[in-house]
This record gives sequence, structure tokens and C-alpha cells, in this order.
Amino acid sequence: MFGLESDLTIILILCLLCACAFEFINGFHDTANAVATVIYTNSLKPVTAVIWSGLFNFLGVLFGGTAVAMGIMKLIPPGMLLEMDFAHNVMLVLSILLSAIIWNLGTWYFGIPCSSSHTLIGSMLGVGIAYTLFLGDGDLSGGVNWGQAGKIGLSLLISPGLGFLLTFLLMKFLHKVLKKKNELFIEPKKKTSPPWHIRVLLIITCTCVSWFHGSNDGQKGVGLVMLILIAIVPAKFAIDLKKNPVETRSETQLVNTFLDRADISKTNEKDRQYILDAKAAIVEIGTILGSHGTIEEIPAANRPKLRELIVKLNDKVNKSIIHNKLISDLDIKSLKKTLEQLKSTTEFIPFWVIFIISISLGLGTMIGWKRIVKTIGEKIGKSHLSYAQGASAELIAASTIGLASLPALGLPVSTTQVLSSGIAGSMVASGGAKNLQASTIKNIFIAWILTLPVTIFLGGGLFYLLSLFI
Repeated sequence: MFGLESDLTIILILCLLCACAFEFINGFHDTANAVATVIYTNSLKPVTAVIWSGLFNFLGVLFGGTAVAMGIMKLIPPGMLLEMDFAHNVMLVLSILLSAIIWNLGTWYFGIPCSSSHTLIGSMLGVGIAYTLFLGDGDLSGGVNWGQAGKIGLSLLISPGLGFLLTFLLMKFLHKVLKKKNELFIEPKKKTSPPWHIRVLLIITCTCVSWFHGSNDGQKGVGLVMLILIAIVPAKFAIDLKKNPVETRSETQLVNTFLDRADISKTNEKDRQYILDAKAAIVEIGTILGSHGTIEEIPAANRPKLRELIVKLNDKVNKSIIHNKLISDLDIKSLKKTLEQLKSTTEFIPFWVIFIISISLGLGTMIGWKRIVKTIGEKIGKSHLSYAQGASAELIAASTIGLASLPALGLPVSTTQVLSSGIAGSMVASGGAKNLQASTIKNIFIAWILTLPVTIFLGGGLFYLLSLFI
């Protein structure tokens, strides 16, 4: 497999299976986000609902883009995987996966809606911090891309509040424009399907949440698999072997042209150093590329270094030339386009990676859904979920997740937290704060608060423990 020896192949397969297991657990942990409303409003039978949701989770991963996957991968600095040996890279991957799986299974067992996004991010942060403290030089920036972590953390922090507020406002709007006795606000009758138009509405919102859950949460698994491949088989996956070196040389030379045009009189010493670092990276990239006609002709040992240099070049140019607008607006537009073309050498994902994660998430969605569905459908509010509440919460959740998944953002958000908050917002809009079940809200809030510190500790602790055996 990928030209590896048998023992390395076994390790790689084990890590890939763990990544698929994480996504499988993510599937049955988060299924309730989509199916709770259609089940509790009798719009679909439970079995039909989870199969339907599983199908659209599968399709969401398959066709939902890769921006979030790239965002996940950027949490780990590119040089970190190059500095560690093979054994430590395997430790890193297994520590992230096992800590995320442990926490996801634990919260699922107790029926607590918990964010798989928080879980994964916390595990990655914990491993990055542990690497710095136990193997690195103590500089925390060497194990975690804190700029990317800050953006992701902000999205995870804001999105539940948005879910609550926007669903609350939507429900208030519906109450204002529709009569109080409108059939949308009626409590569903047991074992009785809603009117056909309401049923269609709820199935559409269920489908949208399923699709966007796949396009966002599924990409987290895709990013994990790519980290595994880069860590264990860097010669094959550090850079896209299909990329033409002639194009890469041309792109770096064009970037250098823009660097030469920069008005350095507007810069400080730090920015000037960024420009010098970018120029040095271009020289090194040119040396590695040489006169090779294909990427595969580049020695395997040099390919990970090429990846690191391209990532470094992009970072330094963005921080200096683009951030400070040291060239004309027209040149900045051309430079951004050139950088995007150059990044295609490192930001690529084989189709088979997307496919196995699609299968894992889709199958997981069809299993283990009852525990979380019961919490979302019965325990957040004191009253039964109405048609309007279910549709409003899912519409807001789907919109929020869809926007976060756009290429311009590429941010992982918690489907669980956004939808749970939306359900709570709909309950408050319909009956005030007294309409919430305090004990459930407390449990969800505690899980939301604890997930990051617990998974940081779990990830870092597992990494340290495994390092003792090397």
C-alpha cells in the first residue's frame, strides 16, 4: 500500500480506520440534529428519517467542497509534522483520534448533545501543546496555528448564540404575521402526519440540515485523513503529484515579481523581514523543483520540504504585501489569484478520501440516533415541539452551517450546538424562559463549556503517555 512495508501499512490502515470511526460516531451522535423535528412531528417514520438523513449526509460530504477540511489541516503548523519522526507522527494522529472518540462516545452514551467540532479542535490543540512542551522548544506557536485556532474558536463561540437569536426572531415574526391558531403552531398529534404542505416543509429543512452537516462535519474527517496521510506517507501526499513543476516555477516567479514591486517605504522592520523570508522561500522552491519535468521526479525526501515552503511563502506574502497593500489593487487581485493557483500544489484531496468519509458519516447517521433525538425532541422545552419550531430551528441551523462552509470562510461550526440553541430559542419565543427545561439546558451548557478543556487534556495526556513508550 503506497509502497510501504507491511508493518507501516498496518499502522496506516489502523489510523485510517480510527478516522473513519470518528466520522461514524459523529454520524450517529449528530443524526438528531436533522431528524428530531421530522420524527417528533410525525413527518417521517424514524427508520425512513435516518436513512434519508444518512443519504444526504453522504452527498453533503461528497459534493460539499473542501474549505473546512483545509481549515482543519491548518491548525497544525506544516513544519511540525516535518520536525517529528515517524513514530511521533503516528502518536500525534492516534492521540487526536482516540481522545475525540472517547469524548464523543461518552456524551452520546449519556444522551447529551455535544459538539464534534469542539471535540476535534480540543484534541488537536491538546496534542499541539503537548508536542511543544515535551518535544519542542516551549514555543507554543510551534505546535498550534493560533491564528487559525482563534478564527475557529470564535466561530464555535458565536454560532450557538446566532442559532438561538435568529430562531427566536424568526418565531416572533411568524407569531406576528400568522394567526395564533395557525396549524404551524399546533402541537402534533401522536401517530398522525401533519398536513402535506407542512410535511414537505419539514422534510426540506431536514434535508438541508443533513446536507450541510455533511458538507461541514464530514470535511473535518476529510481533513483528519489528509493529516494522517501527510504524517505517515509524506512522499505521496505532502504535495500533489499530478501538479506540473513548470506551472509551480512560473507561479513562484510571478509572486517574486509582485514582491519586487512592493513599496517597502510603507513597511516596518517586521514586514520587511516577511518579504525577505518570502523571497528566500522562492529561491528554495526553485532549487527543489530544479529542472524536473514532474513532481514524481523530485526526491521523496524533498517533497515535504516543498510543501512547507509553499505554505510559508503564502503566509509571508499575505502578512506583508496583501495585508499592508504594498502594491496596487489590480496587482493584489492578480497576486491573490496566483497564490490560489500555487496553493493547489499543497491543498488537494484525493477523491477516495472524500468517499470513505462520506460512507462513514452516512452509515453512522443511520445508527444510534435515539438517545440524542430524545433530548432534542423532548427535554429542551417543556412543551412538545411544534411544526413552526422544528422548521425554524432547522432552517436557521442549515443557513448558519452553509455560510460557514463557504470557501471564503471554511470554518467548522457545531451543528449540534446551533440546532440545540435554535430549539431553545423557539421555545423561549413561544412561552418565555419558563418554557425551557433547566436541567437539560444546564447539561448542554456544561458539556459546551467542558468539551474544549477536557479534550485538550485528553489529547495532550494521550500524546505524553504514548511518548513514554518511544
